[in-house]
Amino acid sequence: MTRILGIDPGSRKTGYGIIDMSEGRPVWVDSGCIRLKADDLASRLRILSESIQTLLQQYQPNEMAIEQVFMHRNADSALKLGHARGVAISVVALQRLPVHEYSATQIKKAIVGKGNAAKEQLQHMITVMLELSSMPQEDAADALGVALCHGHQSHTLNRLSVAQAGIQIRSTTRRGRLR
Repeated sequence: MTRILGIDPGSRKTGYGIIDMSEGRPVWVDSGCIRLKADDLASRLRILSESIQTLLQQYQPNEMAIEQVFMHRNADSALKLGHARGVAISVVALQRLPVHEYSATQIKKAIVGKGNAAKEQLQHMITVMLELSSMPQEDAADALGVALCHGHQSHTLNRLSVAQAGIQIRSTTRRGRLR
């Protein structure tokens, strides 16, 4: 089983989602939103760092997946988002956990099947895939989407490597018999 912490970074609200992946099947563990209410950026980043440290201690994830930065309407917003991302990545990297990054398009395509899906479609699919009793809030759903995207991609890559190893073993065996 692999426990994945998904992060949807923001300078005012950061979504988090935690899932367990066991044999390719996702199970919801927790999700929510870290609200960064301080006035100055440095204080908000400190709160974010402390909150992620608490999540790491409480849930002991094996790895983290985070949404990549995309260009906002203005550069100032993109820079603040980049700061929040950097804090999240740093906190997790200091714990020596693997960090995986996915674009919004990759996440939507993995969850909904199309890269330009609406937020509501993503929320609906997250609810269905994780068999949740109610739809998660937007930031939490985005974070769960990041975690699910990574979980499915990792499972697929693991299956492919196992299949390739099997092909190489069979190929070697056949060559051995022909000699």
